Amino acid sequence: MKTLVMGHRFTDLVLNRPWLKASSLRLFSSSSSSSSDYSNQSRGGLPRFFSEVLPPSKGRGVRIQGDEFWHMTKVLRLSARDRVELFNGKGGLIEGCIERIDRTGLDFMALEDPKIVLPQTTQWHVFAAFGTLKGGRADWLVEKCTELGACSVTPLLTERSPSISENRVGRLQRVNLAAAKQCQRLHEMTLNPPTKIGGLLPIVAQSKLCFVAVAEAAPVISALTSSRTESSGSIIIGPEGDFTEKEMDLIIEAGATAVGLGPHRLRVETATMALLATVMLWSDSLQPLDS
Repeated sequence: MKTLVMGHRFTDLVLNRPWLKASSLRLFSSSSSSSSDYSNQSRGGLPRFFSEVLPPSKGRGVRIQGDEFWHMTKVLRLSARDRVELFNGKGGLIEGCIERIDRTGLDFMALEDPKIVLPQTTQWHVFAAFGTLKGGRADWLVEKCTELGACSVTPLLTERSPSISENRVGRLQRVNLAAAKQCQRLHEMTLNPPTKIGGLLPIVAQSKLCFVAVAEAAPVISALTSSRTESSGSIIIGPEGDFTEKEMDLIIEAGATAVGLGPHRLRVETATMALLATVMLWSDSLQPLDS
């Protein structure tokens, strides 16, 4: 791919920019009390596991089976009376304990009423053409997007990356969930179905901010410092070999801003991380400090 860079010059430039305050290194901070709650509640000390259904109140329970049951009992060797947390990927979080274990699952008992934590105000959506990546590189891309706080990831189908297998999509969803648990993210990142360039263009047109990585374009920091102070938007990364000239023209005409990430040619996953980390830090720097 003919884009992106993140060397010493990039690092020096970022750290010396006035919009990057010391507080902006906290990727999950925000301005409202609910977002402060998000930062606090997303870093609990108990083992945390996923459950689509949470107990409605203290003293109520749910049954845990499948992969989470295996992880709790076979990997972590948890036993009855051990305390854990459950989250539902939609902001719900509850503390409780394992009441009993049998061959097919375990019973979780709530020790408190569930908490509902609102999502962050920073919402960046990633469109990346990673369908042809091999050797676990697509897994890595999705995992790191989850950790950095992307709101969603959409596989982009292009002339040079025309498909992604259904089996891979299922695996990426499991990677996404595992990463959310590992980084203790309460709102699961959305992994959207693949979309073609034609499906991307209306999204670009409706986005308040939209950046596409382009070789030799103006540096991304220059574009950010001259942009409106928005806390949400979209980023677009092309495939190995880059977009075709026609595809790039369509994306730019739809309203995307071309940004460069340096003089070196970066892999798709490296480009995605460089651009996503930059816009997340920039958005975070715009949020006022908690009083």
